[in-house]
Amino acid sequence: MFLVAGLGNPGEEYALSPHNMGFLVADRLAERHGIRITRKDSRALIGLGEIDGQPVMLAKPQTFMNLSGVSLAPLMEKHSIGLEQLIVVYDELDLNWLSLKIKPKGSAAGHNGIKSVIANLGTDEFVRVRLGIHPGHPLKSGADYVLAPMKRSQVTELDEFIGFAADAVRSIIAEGVVKAMTRFNRRALGLNKEEE
Repeated sequence: MFLVAGLGNPGEEYALSPHNMGFLVADRLAERHGIRITRKDSRALIGLGEIDGQPVMLAKPQTFMNLSGVSLAPLMEKHSIGLEQLIVVYDELDLNWLSLKIKPKGSAAGHNGIKSVIANLGTDEFVRVRLGIHPGHPLKSGADYVLAPMKRSQVTELDEFIGFAADAVRSIIAEGVVKAMTRFNRRALGLNKEEE
């Protein structure tokens, strides 16, 4: 069974903050594939179903972003989910707004949610879908930006991008990470080089 973990922060005040992009993608996958993310399990809300004939668990850890691994490690152990079945979806301040990067493994790159996942799993060998949230201008405080509600103009652009990210996750499940990277890794609109 695949575990698709969308990272974010619980609570209405964070619902449309950049830090909750992972939750938004999990919700879109749930909506498209008739999965209800309502069951409480291992400090997460989960839903079970199928995507392209593959059994899938969608999870939204309720531990707050910086403790995401505290929820995911026990969830994986309880349901015997291997690292090769884990897909973590999250926002990335190092990538420009509306860019997407699938990576088969790698460091946390300063992302506290991913630091927690790596620390609790004891490895960085898991697939991640990184969603670019940098607005393209200097920020006074990255922490304030990721937790604040998105601007109306950003929310307007978001719908298509969340759908694109959901398609990327579906592609990883159906075709494997290498094919998905070829199809979905994309730079932000208007940029000439691939995001790092």
